[in-house]
Amino acid sequence: MPFPAFVAPSARSGKVILVCAVSSVCAALIFSPNRAKHAADQDDAAGAQSASLNREAVDTTRHAQPASPASAVEAAPQPVVRSATVKSSFAEAAQRLGLDSRTTALLAHAFSGEIDFHRDLKPGNTISLVVDPPEAEATAQAPSTTPLAVRIATGTTSHDLFLYRNLDGKPFYYTKDGASTTPTFTRYPLAYERVSSDFALHRLDPVTHRWQSHDGVDLAAPAGTPVHATARGTVAFIGRQTGYGKVVVLRNPPPYQTVFAHLSRFAKGLHRGAQVHRGQVIGYVGSTGWATGPHLHYEVHVDSVPKDPLTVALPGNNPLDATERAQFAKDADRLAALL
Repeated sequence: MPFPAFVAPSARSGKVILVCAVSSVCAALIFSPNRAKHAADQDDAAGAQSASLNREAVDTTRHAQPASPASAVEAAPQPVVRSATVKSSFAEAAQRLGLDSRTTALLAHAFSGEIDFHRDLKPGNTISLVVDPPEAEATAQAPSTTPLAVRIATGTTSHDLFLYRNLDGKPFYYTKDGASTTPTFTRYPLAYERVSSDFALHRLDPVTHRWQSHDGVDLAAPAGTPVHATARGTVAFIGRQTGYGKVVVLRNPPPYQTVFAHLSRFAKGLHRGAQVHRGQVIGYVGSTGWATGPHLHYEVHVDSVPKDPLTVALPGNNPLDATERAQFAKDADRLAALL
């Protein structure tokens, strides 16, 4: 039968002494040292097993700047750095780091301009994250929220991206100088074999045999090769035009407009007024109109003036203004030092 606990005053010092209730458990600990040692050994073994499981889930976890015992109470929580070695793919490593599918897709898109995950990322490469400590302690693996910084080390090269949130709280990842690695405007609309005819102010047309301007470039490719929009935009025209054959004209963010001509057919469902995104298939290579063979005639217009698509200045990749970039770079330097 357990004994009740009571508080007794000390006769000499006047201090209050707490006398613990002696239950069967207390008695075992007090009167059986061997049993108490056995219980402690079991706790140590369980702790060691738990630590081993955590090491299997994530290769390394470390606090960026561990506080000394004397200042641990006052010190602000420090970011945590977590790392994992790639075994088969980026998605697999991200899952072991505890990232959800949405964050994994966001990072894959952000790194797409820097890394070809199928060609450049290999087993043995390392992925490191800087995360907030409360989320790092929330699970046995890693945070479920968006990392503050990410580094992918491929051999001797490291690719770093840093988190930026806009006024709506939407996350984006930029390089240290505030540049996006996913361009808003790509240079080439298809996988072509060669430039069969350059942009020119005066060119002898191979079909009409007259000297006239060639307002775009001809990119030779097999018939049926998919043609992609080089930037988001609205379909301003889709149909047939003399000389151009089957053509799509996109009105892109001002002051740009793009033209895709000599197509064999249009993408299914594409129509005038339709919104398209960068990389979307809008048609297929052909030789309709005045063409001597299968190729894409591609034009870029700036303020309604045709420019050489191979050299024209495309929209910049710095979405932040000068003040934001300066502060972002400062924060990125601090986070980069932790990776």
